[in-house]
Amino acid sequence: MTDEENRPVRRRVTLTGISSRAWEHPADRGALTALRELRGFDDMIKAFFGMWNERGFRLAFLASAVRVDHRQYPRVYQRFTEAAATLDVAELPELYVSQDPVINGSAIGLQKPFIVITTGAVERLDDDELRAVLGHELGHVLSGHAVYRTIMMILTRWTVSLAWLPIGAIALRAIIAAMFEWWRKAELSADRAGLLAGQDPAASTRLLMKLAGGGDLSQIDTAAFLEQAAEYEGGGDLRDSIHKIGLTVWSTHPVPVARAADLRKWIDSGDYARILGGDYPRRDSDGDASVTDEVKAAASSYRDSFTSSQDPLVNLLRKFGGGAADLAGSAARGARSWGSSRDRTDGETDS
Repeated sequence: MTDEENRPVRRRVTLTGISSRAWEHPADRGALTALRELRGFDDMIKAFFGMWNERGFRLAFLASAVRVDHRQYPRVYQRFTEAAATLDVAELPELYVSQDPVINGSAIGLQKPFIVITTGAVERLDDDELRAVLGHELGHVLSGHAVYRTIMMILTRWTVSLAWLPIGAIALRAIIAAMFEWWRKAELSADRAGLLAGQDPAASTRLLMKLAGGGDLSQIDTAAFLEQAAEYEGGGDLRDSIHKIGLTVWSTHPVPVARAADLRKWIDSGDYARILGGDYPRRDSDGDASVTDEVKAAASSYRDSFTSSQDPLVNLLRKFGGGAADLAGSAARGARSWGSSRDRTDGETDS
């Protein structure tokens, strides 16, 4: 019998009515909540972009990939339905398998998002890891990441008209960098959704290990991999800090060791256990989400990351003046001030 067949069957908790806010990273959730306040704008983008581009994307995969159902890739389909049932997804998005030896997946579309995973994922992931990667992509769909990522990309393109001005070029690069920062946090959110879908922390860690170094886990040790993550975060000197900025600032995904470390921190924080215990926000309360509270939570998250980081550059900033800490504190105070004024404005009515 294979190791997979020998593993005990895990009984997963169905997270009835769970809101995507339960797994979203504070920085991701703050951005999403603010964007959702642009009422009607996202619907306009969905209608405009989905009219042509989404149909083209779907037709491309319909023509050149395999659509998964109970007849085609039944093992994948079973894991997909299990992940969806755990996250209480009523209507399954379409799922395709595309030819590519690299382990990967993506959520595409606005009006009717669909999911694509590669043959590398199908062939090199066991059932528990496959459930985690499918849950990851479902997390993107449920959070609406594809919609808001498209909005941000369009807003970025609008700024191209300013690029001929020196200040315009600087503003453009700042917007793009901010967009990438948000998307990296969206990936951390989706990793948490994948964990909740599979409810197997070891499988989620194995998935990230396979993304980093291939499929032969007999040659890899989980503890050593997490030690890599700690060394990446706090090892070296200022030169390493500069190299890390270069590795990430223009990337849509955090590096695998950083993703593994963040997922471990989320588990250790107790949030994962609380959600499995039934303590999580429900979808029917999404309309009550406060932009003010989410912006403050995002600012607090960045401040906590700064305070706890072992990165040499951050250590230097903390040692000499604490300027960045003051900046994070100012962001939180500014959010509180803005929220108070917003609450007063919301209380007024037009005559």
